[in-house]
Amino acid sequence: MSVQALHKQAQIGVDSARRDAAHFINGAFTQGSTGKSWENRSPLDNSLIGRVPEGGKAEIDAAVRAAKAALEGPWGNLTIPQRTDLLAAVADEINNRFDDFLAAECLDTGKPYGLASHIDIPRGAANFKMFAETVKNISTETFILETPDGKNAVNYGLRRPKGVIAVISPWNLPLLLMTWKVGPALACGNTVVVKPSEETPLTATLLGEVMNKVGVPKGVYNVVHGLGPNSAGEFLTQHPLINGITFTGETRTGEAIMKQAALGVRQVSFELGGKNPALVFADCDLDKAVEGTMRSAFANCGQVCLGTERVYVERPIFDAFVARLKAAAEALTLGRPEDSCTNLGPLISQEHRSKVLSYYKLAMDEGATLVTGGGVPDMPGELKDGAWVQPTIWTGLKDDARVVNEEIFGPCCHIRPFDTEEEAVKLANSTPYGLAAAVWTENVSRAHRVAAKLDVGICWVNSWFLRDLRTAFGGAKQSGIGREGGVHSLEFYTELTNVCVKL
Repeated sequence: MSVQALHKQAQIGVDSARRDAAHFINGAFTQGSTGKSWENRSPLDNSLIGRVPEGGKAEIDAAVRAAKAALEGPWGNLTIPQRTDLLAAVADEINNRFDDFLAAECLDTGKPYGLASHIDIPRGAANFKMFAETVKNISTETFILETPDGKNAVNYGLRRPKGVIAVISPWNLPLLLMTWKVGPALACGNTVVVKPSEETPLTATLLGEVMNKVGVPKGVYNVVHGLGPNSAGEFLTQHPLINGITFTGETRTGEAIMKQAALGVRQVSFELGGKNPALVFADCDLDKAVEGTMRSAFANCGQVCLGTERVYVERPIFDAFVARLKAAAEALTLGRPEDSCTNLGPLISQEHRSKVLSYYKLAMDEGATLVTGGGVPDMPGELKDGAWVQPTIWTGLKDDARVVNEEIFGPCCHIRPFDTEEEAVKLANSTPYGLAAAVWTENVSRAHRVAAKLDVGICWVNSWFLRDLRTAFGGAKQSGIGREGGVHSLEFYTELTNVCVKL
């Protein structure tokens, strides 16, 4: 299928004949009033997908006030079963329009259909159903208190919505990570204003059509496109009617948002950067370790916040592991997303490719040994204009090298040998980040022992990206604030009131 055919399948917004994105405010699509827009270009071949309107203060104010009105009106008056039934219908309609969402997501990102159809779209839908079920089945606490007069008092907790939630979502898993926030926010009775990444506007806009189709009240779900500073992102985080801000993205952006959130003392939930390690012990199942590390380093062209960029391998198997990971990387097939053979797409943009390539050069300047990759692949025809880079592996860098310590967010990793368990743990923790880690060992005692010592929010043992959505997810240190998933999401998206009744 050509890029042009994909364009036709991803017709988003006010007019079905258009490929431009649109704001979605109070149940209606609009191009807004700023007159500003930018080109949305395909990372596959740099062809023009369409234009995206840039929202300003007026669009943000309209969206926030629509969300506030819905919160105080039709949405706020629904019972929990009524609300969760609507969210289940949202999930069903995403699945009914699976091909539309798949085409839009792959058009924006260039990722393979095989990846997006397995993870992005089904998980994007599942987030609504899972959190709807969570809200229906999670209780609060109750205590009986003996009072000084010899009688009793009953204390019980009530959860109520936090209010209007600003959702600022990233470009690497656009639908999945946006609904990971919108799902629990709506399930808890909040309303939302979403500012998707400027790189990936289509599925957030398309979800507006789904909301209208299943009967979600106007103003519950709003989308305003824009950039960060002095644009929709900054205006959204500054708006006084925003009650909470949730963000996934770079640590530096999180710091800027946190400063805005301090005005009015709004709560934040952040999943930020990472420089995630994998620890591969000599007693691992080598087949599993190579396959898992290959996915964690190169899946989604390395554009996964949970991905592995630092690999530490116990010395007795170091050479064998490097050789096998090299072979796995060189076996990856770059190509069009609809091609069933494709398992590696382009980076998100030319700008991001420049950043990744600058680290490829820096690695060599810092003295790396290039195992494979390190440049730009020779792509055929129109694909030569896309944001392609080679999957890349290095060895030989010092522990203080920038390439070993700074998040690159591309299909690359550095592999270093270690000699003892203590050394491996120390190396893994030697970073200001603490998002995720993977441990590969068949020794059960070691697995538990090492996992407990790693300064991360999630540690996989003999697996990667295996997620039970009921469990806590988030980062330690500079990788985030708060936890999402299951009841942990409810802690952010609700306010807990204790009611004390004297008997």
